[in-house]
Amino acid sequence: MRTLLNLVWLLLSGLWMALGYAVAGLVCLVLVVTIPWGIACFRIAAYALWPFGRRVAPRRDAGLASGAGNVVWLVFAGIWLTLGHIAAGVGFCLTVVGIPFGIAHFKMVPVSLTPLGREIVRSDTAYPSYRWDRNPVA
Repeated sequence: MRTLLNLVWLLLSGLWMALGYAVAGLVCLVLVVTIPWGIACFRIAAYALWPFGRRVAPRRDAGLASGAGNVVWLVFAGIWLTLGHIAAGVGFCLTVVGIPFGIAHFKMVPVSLTPLGREIVRSDTAYPSYRWDRNPVA
């Protein structure tokens, strides 16, 4: 089912969103100072192509620099991207068939608002940095 949703998503909005994020990433790579945001744009572009079966998880090793970078991102691009995802999500949710795609847009809101200090992981491994070992070796 995820593959079918991802294929329909790719045709309806995934390809265009990924292309937009990739162009933004290329623009960010022009200046040396904005390279971290360019890398984040490419990561979001890959997520925008195939979102079903993946989710956004916080990185535990993200520090103060990620927070400061997210403030800059929020001012210049984050608010506008987030408003676009919310508008597209509401538009898709107006029809019963479009509800999964609207939810996918809403899933992208956190990473478009603050992309630094987050990672895209498969849904079945929501917290890859945690190891739940019930039988520790002594």
